[in-house]
Amino acid sequence: MATQAQASADPEQVKSELAEWVQRHWDPTMALRDWRELLLRAGWAVPSWPRRWHGRGLPAWADELVASELIGLGAVGIPVGSGTWLAAPTILAHGSDELRDRLLAPILTGEQTWCQLFSEPGAGSDLAGLSASAVLDGDCWVINGQKVWNTSAHHADMGMLLARTDWSVPKHQGITYFALPMHQPGVEVRQLRQMNFHASFNEVFLTQARIPRDNVIGEVGAGWAAALTTLAYERRFWAHRRPSYSPAPGRALDEARAEADDHFATYSWYPQAAGRPDLVVEHARAAGVSDDPVIRQAIARLITMHRVSAWTAERARVARAVGRRPGAEGSIGKLATSNVARESAKVHSMIAAAGALLAGPESPMGGIIAEVLMSVPGQSIAGGTDEIQKNILAEMVLGLPAEIRVDRDAPSGRPFGV
Repeated sequence: MATQAQASADPEQVKSELAEWVQRHWDPTMALRDWRELLLRAGWAVPSWPRRWHGRGLPAWADELVASELIGLGAVGIPVGSGTWLAAPTILAHGSDELRDRLLAPILTGEQTWCQLFSEPGAGSDLAGLSASAVLDGDCWVINGQKVWNTSAHHADMGMLLARTDWSVPKHQGITYFALPMHQPGVEVRQLRQMNFHASFNEVFLTQARIPRDNVIGEVGAGWAAALTTLAYERRFWAHRRPSYSPAPGRALDEARAEADDHFATYSWYPQAAGRPDLVVEHARAAGVSDDPVIRQAIARLITMHRVSAWTAERARVARAVGRRPGAEGSIGKLATSNVARESAKVHSMIAAAGALLAGPESPMGGIIAEVLMSVPGQSIAGGTDEIQKNILAEMVLGLPAEIRVDRDAPSGRPFGV
């Protein structure tokens, strides 16, 4: 049921109140963290959240509206990154009041950055098959295991960690979700070099790492429910764009721009992973094949797919604006993005022929096409493989019979991995 604040909220009134508040409080010479502390105290950091946790109890549409208005007013909003986009909403939904009080504010001010520690080398796309273990030892959980594909883990302060706390039950029931302090002797982070010459990901080795007993997000053994919340928000991760901060001078703006530069440098190759459908017409003209009827048909098909995918993304945005939690459109959009990326790589290959594999400034589009071909396979893996998205849509949306999974459907009490 909507609260009174939600029912009476009006976008124009929200914008007016925000503009008046910013005019009275914005000072570009202050430190960025000091400004964000003001946002939290006033409830403008995440206005749809409850007042106790830095919000105003407004409808869900207020978050996007306020973030956009803050930038339009020449100010700065909350940080970019997996802390605000993944960890914070998961903690808000599943964390205890003590965890919300302790962990949410440092995320929203940028004091602490987060990374995601879900995937493992031995589990593949079967996330629930993870084997990193957590054993309670007095006031701490002791963690052992290995994680992989962990973006920005090399400079994160905290990690969203899934670990197994019970091996005697079916695998989905024995997982617990933790908030892991990254800066400790038992956590070793190694960067991974990719075939497209970037190094965005890491592998993380956990050896007798320790987590305070109360750093459990949700209930012990019920981490799968919290993980699904994170994954639902992760499928929206691709929709986030770099904020267009004012070019005006000032400490707060300078620090915000530097923060965004640091974060988005990790994702500089992601447009290539999406296939760069925006470049196909320019590429065809530069290669002198824009009049080829086969090439033109391929481009038309790609542009059609891309626009339909964009409409799906818009549906997801509207759903968020009216307060609905992430739903099927996340998996549909993720799968559509993969299809567009593969089709785009195919069209670029048709245009450039064998030259598509050449790198360097003299190669097609200055090497961008070669990077597209090397990066596109990652689009079908990151954030949940295409096969996983198809299973979700088949079972959760279309209501088709689920796959037989002996590990999940086993009688209660069957040991994990047996």
